[in-house]
Amino acid sequence: MDEIVHWTAAELSAAIRDRVVSCVEVMTAYLDHIDKINPAVNAIVGLRPRAELLAEAAEKDRGVPQGWMHGFPHAVKDLADVSGLTSSYGLVPPIRAAADSLFVERIRAAGAIFIGKTNVPQLGLGSQTYNDIYGTTLNAYDQTRTAGGSSGGAAVAVALRMLPVADGSDFMGSLRNPPGWNNVYGLRPSFGRVPSAGGDQFIAQGGVEGPIARTATDLELLFRTMSGYDARSPLALPDDDTRGELGRRVAWLGDLGGYLPMEPEVLTVTRAALDRLAGLGITVDTLDELPGLGNDALWPTWLTYRHWLAGLAVASVHDDPALRPLLKPEAIFEYEGLTRLSAIDVAENSESRSRLYEGFRVLFETYDYVVLPTAQVLPFDATQHWPHTIGGRTMSSYHRWMEVTTIGTLINAPVLAVPAGFSAGGLPIGLQIIGRNHDDRGLLEFAKAWESQTGDLQERRPPLLLSGP
Repeated sequence: MDEIVHWTAAELSAAIRDRVVSCVEVMTAYLDHIDKINPAVNAIVGLRPRAELLAEAAEKDRGVPQGWMHGFPHAVKDLADVSGLTSSYGLVPPIRAAADSLFVERIRAAGAIFIGKTNVPQLGLGSQTYNDIYGTTLNAYDQTRTAGGSSGGAAVAVALRMLPVADGSDFMGSLRNPPGWNNVYGLRPSFGRVPSAGGDQFIAQGGVEGPIARTATDLELLFRTMSGYDARSPLALPDDDTRGELGRRVAWLGDLGGYLPMEPEVLTVTRAALDRLAGLGITVDTLDELPGLGNDALWPTWLTYRHWLAGLAVASVHDDPALRPLLKPEAIFEYEGLTRLSAIDVAENSESRSRLYEGFRVLFETYDYVVLPTAQVLPFDATQHWPHTIGGRTMSSYHRWMEVTTIGTLINAPVLAVPAGFSAGGLPIGLQIIGRNHDDRGLLEFAKAWESQTGDLQERRPPLLLSGP
């Protein structure tokens, strides 16, 4: 029973399908493991009663097999809704959702049993998972350090084997930074690849949902479940059944020639990770300047884009007199930034993003991937809200230290996060791989190839799994 939680999601699916284990046995193993591990990290929140979950698992055993996730315990990131479960968004007292979010519908149809939620920062703002409703989620490898965010709960739950796979979402690196800091895989899909329904369907193109997993195969399995066209989402992309191909040339942007303040050990570990590409026949060139835009224009371009979309997301809460006092300073920062923008500012911002996209389009005529670290610092003290300085350079906002993740979002590119290695103190860091426009399949092929070269990283389990809390 103890081994069940250590199986990959693909192995677990086969074991359930072939009746090697029952859904009740799987649920029992996972709930026992969660009871043991979760109190040390606070990754899964709103956990449903054991009796209810075991009863659902028994129904799965009696019923007709559904999809590859039949009988899987699954917790949804607490920025999305699950019918019958509560949502808090890290801000409000948990309220029961009346319907599933679109991608949740697909996970349900694949056979999963929803056991609860994974923790998030308030409204998903900031790459540090803490809120006044559920508290702070701690790093899988060091419980004095942050898990990252906003998919911090999801990444930690997967790394510590409390979930087979997890969903997350990403605006400013939330499917990249938490996986990088917890030694797992994440994929920010192309916008529209994982559609969403309800609310605005045309403006808010910064955030996307996507998968988190411990292996490349599991990442692809959940991606296939979450992705695909839906008429409720007018910008949704159709299914892509093409077989991705592994590219042979990488452009390494690193710290953009010193433009991005970055802890020295982040660069040491991630540059060393690039040496593994030689085993795949991939060559690496170093570039120091953003194509099409230039380094100095990156942050102003991002800040306008972020204020526009994040500020709009905060606006409805800010306008509620009962909720406004609950907003953290970071949310107020985005709202106030929105109020200073004009339509001309937004239009000029779109032109800047277009120049950056064109620069990358041309760059991808030579290179197959563009690679950077997943964060500019190693996981920091969990009692700290965000790093205020890096190498003596002051961060001008709560997210300036995550500027390295803005590029992929600005050009709406698919971006893969993979484990890169560990610091001397045992803290994980990752690589983010930016792919060509809509080339999600090519990134999944990269993930499989990378996994073949990094077995030592997969074998390095979090200390909690070795000793218990």
